[in-house]
Amino acid sequence: MTGLLRSAWRAPSAVPPPPRRVWRDWVLLALVAVLAVVEGSLRTDLQQPLVSVLVLLAVLPTVLWRRTRPLVMLVIVMVPLGLLLPDSTLYTSLFVMVMVYALFRWGSGRDLVIGSVILLASLGLTFVRGEGLDDLIGGFALLLTMVLLGIAFRYRAGSRQRRLDRIRMLEREHLARDLHDTVAHHVSAIAIRAQAGLAVATRDPRAAEDALGVIEAEAAKTLSELRSMVRVLRQGDTAELAPSPRLGDIEQLAGTRPGGVAVVVKVTGDDGSIPPPVAAAVFRLAQESVTNALRHARQVTRVDVLVQADAGKLTLSVTNDGEVAASPTPGFGIIGMMERAALLGGTCQAGPAPGGGWVVTAVLPRVGWAA
Repeated sequence: MTGLLRSAWRAPSAVPPPPRRVWRDWVLLALVAVLAVVEGSLRTDLQQPLVSVLVLLAVLPTVLWRRTRPLVMLVIVMVPLGLLLPDSTLYTSLFVMVMVYALFRWGSGRDLVIGSVILLASLGLTFVRGEGLDDLIGGFALLLTMVLLGIAFRYRAGSRQRRLDRIRMLEREHLARDLHDTVAHHVSAIAIRAQAGLAVATRDPRAAEDALGVIEAEAAKTLSELRSMVRVLRQGDTAELAPSPRLGDIEQLAGTRPGGVAVVVKVTGDDGSIPPPVAAAVFRLAQESVTNALRHARQVTRVDVLVQADAGKLTLSVTNDGEVAASPTPGFGIIGMMERAALLGGTCQAGPAPGGGWVVTAVLPRVGWAA
């Protein structure tokens, strides 16, 4: 039992971090304020209507900080409303349930433990005052509902964040493989050439011998560090020694898929000088975009893949003529593509195409990893 409480006490705050303030907070603030004034003016059973309204308006701004300081804001609200004015409570003071939700949605483990004790004490005080068993049961049911809602949304957001982190990790692993399969090859060639230079250095000036020694040492060190980094990123997976895809490999995506969907690929401006990590990233983005179109678009008949390379950047556009339901939150496949593009200093966007259908557009700098 002690270990459970200790674990609960040390639990971190919810992830991802909450927004500090959004427009809905101001709407809630104004709405409760207006309702409190109207209620204080119309109700005749309040012992101190003016004081009740003024106290509620005084603590109402706590809704603006309920995400960043949930426990403190809950205490600020409950002390005057629950202790100082127990017999002159406005119905609009139920906004305190919003503070309870915020506590269990955003609070740390310590906040949850302390807040739970405060809430239970408040319920006990209600029973001591003799307000009736019905009021106690109703209050407990309402309180439990808000607590469960807060915990449910907390778990849902945490689960989504963990999935996002996994997507980012997988994209970094893929990029690590691409970097290893390309950079490691060139670094190995540098090391071999440096060794060959040392073998004939006796016929060259001493400065050349020293330079070749430095090249060999730095190349061997870079190769060792690169392999160590990739082993860590792959988390024990064996290395894939297949060459990284090139820009021209995107043409392999062309063809007719089962169901009659035609995939048309056009690559322009490829002069063979595209850095391998950038070329591999464009291939992966095109591959994922085509896969998403075939998997998620309805009534799709054609997917167009266009890659344009110029002196400064590469632009990828994948358009399909199917019907895709727009979502305010991008899927994990799109998020992974955005992550891959961002790692190379580029951008990736997806959304409805102007003429109908769905389009994915990515722009990557030609120098790629230099950013």
